[in-house]
Amino acid sequence: MNILLVGSGGREHALAWKIAASPKLTRLVAAPGNPGMAQCCEVRNVAVTDVPALVDLAREIAADLVVIGPEAAVAAGLADAMLAAGFPCFGPTAAAGRLESSKAFTKGFCDRHGLPTARYRVCEDAATAKAALAEFEAPYVIKADGLAAGKGVVVAQTRAEAEAAIDDALGGRFGAAGSRVVVEEFLDGEIGSLFALCDGRSVMLFGEAQDHKRAFDGEQGPNTGGMGTYSPAPVFTPEVIEAVRTRLVEPAFAGIAAEGAPYHGVLFVELMVTRDGPKLIEFNVRFGDPECQVLMLRLADDLVPYLEACAKGTLDQLPPPRFRDEHAVCVVLAADGYPESPVTGSIIRGANQDFGETVTVFHAGTKVDPDGTLRAAGGRVLNVCARGPTLREALDRAYAAVDRIDWPGGFCRRDIGWRALQR
Repeated sequence: MNILLVGSGGREHALAWKIAASPKLTRLVAAPGNPGMAQCCEVRNVAVTDVPALVDLAREIAADLVVIGPEAAVAAGLADAMLAAGFPCFGPTAAAGRLESSKAFTKGFCDRHGLPTARYRVCEDAATAKAALAEFEAPYVIKADGLAAGKGVVVAQTRAEAEAAIDDALGGRFGAAGSRVVVEEFLDGEIGSLFALCDGRSVMLFGEAQDHKRAFDGEQGPNTGGMGTYSPAPVFTPEVIEAVRTRLVEPAFAGIAAEGAPYHGVLFVELMVTRDGPKLIEFNVRFGDPECQVLMLRLADDLVPYLEACAKGTLDQLPPPRFRDEHAVCVVLAADGYPESPVTGSIIRGANQDFGETVTVFHAGTKVDPDGTLRAAGGRVLNVCARGPTLREALDRAYAAVDRIDWPGGFCRRDIGWRALQR
């Protein structure tokens, strides 16, 4: 098979790494890719939202399958264009992608289809949003409506902080993504991430993980796109998984199909396990980042048949995926100043050394100079991932590799997996 993979982050590097191992693969091209992905596939410098150029690239390589990595490509209508051009596509249409691209849409969707989630108000101006705070208790959750690269959510401990977050969002901090805000009830419990595949009709669960959103140890600092993750996550007991499947996953796929947008791809369900059962925090219409990295490390089966089946409507012909009976972790190395103002351009040494078969380093925000010097080129820069028979051993291997990378301009959290270790 000839496969076009769209994206350039750590998630896409992990997908490329796994796809490259498939016996079904003939050719893998990533656009725009990154320096790490260039080690396992061809890369082409085409932006993820340049839909006409990506369709042309699919034609050039005679793609048998297009795999969409990031949400921005979904929102840009890439799947719609690929399907119109005759290319099977793993990734939802823009209409189905509203489950992520508009939090206000998703809240209304939950109401229409009976999905459990937090109480909320959708507000289009600051005065209304600030008045809505009276309906909730601290801490307050303020969300920009649109796509904000994982940074559009603020958990405010005081009303003053909540009002400042409202002013930031509606004042243009997130551009069009902040044209309206969702003021939401704070859910108390333990967070988790569950993934499910759909081919427009059939549904299949596809692993779980737990992320760490705050920038610093001890769950301190601003929200980020994710500073590290691990799988499996003890919060996902068989009872919780079954509840998520029946109360969130299946109703979501059925609901979006009933609204005229059958879903093809992976749905990332971010949820809070509360005393009243699991409740939706938000949907994402792609693999999580950095959750995808640990899922790919644990996945024992070939990934490509599942991607192809979602695109072609044949998921019911495949068995459930097998995951290795081991633990996987991902530690994100981020540039100083992330998430607000990451400092780019600093030199990274030692990222491509041999760390052993149980450690894999995925690139996210990197670039290479003509002389081969590796530099930071984004906020989240490297993903140091490791496997092990226990979570503790996997973490020890990952952090040992982190300490061998020479990058004074970066930082990481040192407490990934703390919830599971406490158990």
